[in-house]
Amino acid sequence: MTISGECFCGAITYEVSGNLRDARSCHCSRCRKAFSSQASAYALVNADEFDWLTGEDLLTSCVGKHGFGLQFCSVCGSTLCGLFGGAVHGVTLGCVNGDPEVEIGQHIFVGSKATWEVMPDGVTTFDEGPPSGPR
Repeated sequence: MTISGECFCGAITYEVSGNLRDARSCHCSRCRKAFSSQASAYALVNADEFDWLTGEDLLTSCVGKHGFGLQFCSVCGSTLCGLFGGAVHGVTLGCVNGDPEVEIGQHIFVGSKATWEVMPDGVTTFDEGPPSGPR
């Protein structure tokens, strides 16, 4: 399976030559700020299956002291992917073209979600990160 994605302005494009996995929505305060939303929508990728096709020189990175970070388009501001240890760790589902053939299976850090957000019934939630940590 090949999955493609791009930023809002189309200047940066990428391809994943494999499946997305472990889709999650993070509700922590940092993700709310990074995604300008109530939560993120993110799925993991194998770094060796991810390739930038165009616009890699337009990426801006913001990496925290813990080694996790995000990459944004410096033109339109779209959050495209997450980094860990300098490698692409996952992609934001909002920038994927078409059906990514993955569903959000867990909502993490709901213990610190925005007070105005209401979680739907029946979804898998964790007050903090997933039980096994980052993968």
